[in-house]
Amino acid sequence: MASLAERMAGVMKADVKTFQEIEADPTAIGQAVTVIVIAGVASLIGNIWRVGVFVGAMTLVANLIGYALWTLLVVLIGTKVMPEPTTKADFNQGFRVIGFTASPGVFNVLAIIPFLGPLVSFAVWIWMIVVGVVAVREVLDYSNTGRAIIVCLIAAVICWIVLTLVLLPLLVGRAVIGAMS
Repeated sequence: MASLAERMAGVMKADVKTFQEIEADPTAIGQAVTVIVIAGVASLIGNIWRVGVFVGAMTLVANLIGYALWTLLVVLIGTKVMPEPTTKADFNQGFRVIGFTASPGVFNVLAIIPFLGPLVSFAVWIWMIVVGVVAVREVLDYSNTGRAIIVCLIAAVICWIVLTLVLLPLLVGRAVIGAMS
């Protein structure tokens, strides 16, 4: 069994064997949560001067909720709406594999570099999307990447809408309370 660091490195390389190992390891759920938290803290550190502590902390919480929601949507869409004959996946398998797709997020700590921060964050975001598609293809046992891309897009749009409807009122409420005091 590979270590957390080895698995994160394998995911960052979009190594199919690493995704399959994580999917098959029921004990990797804690590691998946750890990866999401590490990436979230790295992003918080990297973007602290741009977004502040409150927004950074909210983003960390949103990341955990977002990964759980996105996994649920990917598994539901992938197994119920767009399955292939070989598709077999449940939430736990999906969360283990998809949680590890936060691995490139550790590099968001470099977003603290003046003038390069937004570019670093954008590059990391693209990297996470790429490994996310590979992860979804593997966890859903898809034979083609196009189907995985479609599932990812549908799940991402629904997830974005839900998170926006939940987080936007919290952020606006915080701003109003801050302005009143």
